[in-house]
Amino acid sequence: MMDIQAAKDKFEELLRGQLARCERMKNDGDFDDYSKMDKLVIGVCGGDGIGPTICAEAERVLRFLLDDEVKAGKIEFREIEGLTIENRIAQGKAIPDDILAELKKCNVILKGPTTTPDAGDKGPNVGSANVAMRRELDLFANMRPVKLPEEGIDWVFFRENTEGAYAVGDKGVGMDGLSVDFTITTDEGTRRIARLAYDYARANGRKRVSIITKANVIKETDGKFLRLCNEVGKDYPEITTDDWYADILTAKLIDPARRNLFEVVVLPNLYGDIITDEAAQIQGGVGTAGSANIGKHYAMFEAIHGSAPRMVEEGRAQYADPCSMLRAAVMLLRHIGRQEKAELLERALDLCMFTEKKYVITGRDNGCTCSEFGDYLMSTVERIRKGEV
Repeated sequence: MMDIQAAKDKFEELLRGQLARCERMKNDGDFDDYSKMDKLVIGVCGGDGIGPTICAEAERVLRFLLDDEVKAGKIEFREIEGLTIENRIAQGKAIPDDILAELKKCNVILKGPTTTPDAGDKGPNVGSANVAMRRELDLFANMRPVKLPEEGIDWVFFRENTEGAYAVGDKGVGMDGLSVDFTITTDEGTRRIARLAYDYARANGRKRVSIITKANVIKETDGKFLRLCNEVGKDYPEITTDDWYADILTAKLIDPARRNLFEVVVLPNLYGDIITDEAAQIQGGVGTAGSANIGKHYAMFEAIHGSAPRMVEEGRAQYADPCSMLRAAVMLLRHIGRQEKAELLERALDLCMFTEKKYVITGRDNGCTCSEFGDYLMSTVERIRKGEV
């Protein structure tokens, strides 16, 4: 346990590190232009639990859609092994150094779920691979779309990904009878996530951006987030800006009379993690929702759910739902500028998940397997191409 002076020293170190990070953000330049690259490298990390199963299915579908560009040498899929809980524990790191080096050689990453041990678990308590990857690659925007056509729901959440409580979740201090954690909000970090959300709204014909905080209680950090997002919103006069407290938003998302009001939602890290899981459950469960983690020089696409080790222990991994990773694949295609293929895959997913439902994933042997659903999806893509649906 620390004494007060040791805690003060640790807090000073944290502040200096975050101030240095602010300077790096200011000098980070523009987004990479994929259209100017001779070859685009897609890294594939299977992860843990059901991760390898559902990630492999998403890769199979992406290879199917991008087959012509892979054969032409314009796109390369690169398998990156070792992002498993066993290897991470053995090396005592959220992401081992050799794996991080390989990730940095890729432009975009398709990543399966990874296990993060709880503080009370037996054995080494390595940190979250997700949090570490977002921090190391500066993947500052977590974009999570949720759609349920029959309910008129079409939400896109922009969760700030590198700040808040998660940014320094392992930097807290503990004393006898007291533990303290910290949360981070910076001007540069807030402005860039807000601008990305408003740019998306403008580019996609969305008319409203909703800012989510608890600025009535968390006055300094959440207050800054609310104030700066509102400032950015003034540059987009055609878009209506409103703001909601995080707790009331969770209620309004399940209120049929109000939930259709929301279009684009921008929110800090912790609230974003919790609220997008609720939103995904409304869509049909966390197994149905994908996630994009976007930075200026890298991007990573994943499911929003965990690694479900119990399914593996019970011998049910082959029945895992790949739809979360397939939704992430749609976002990957869109991010690298393959809009037509993204729209084709999204339309096929909507047909398979919401309309036809010829094959249904249940997570057990009374439903189809992951690969059977992938086959169904790819056959649906072909039917769309032929004008049969």
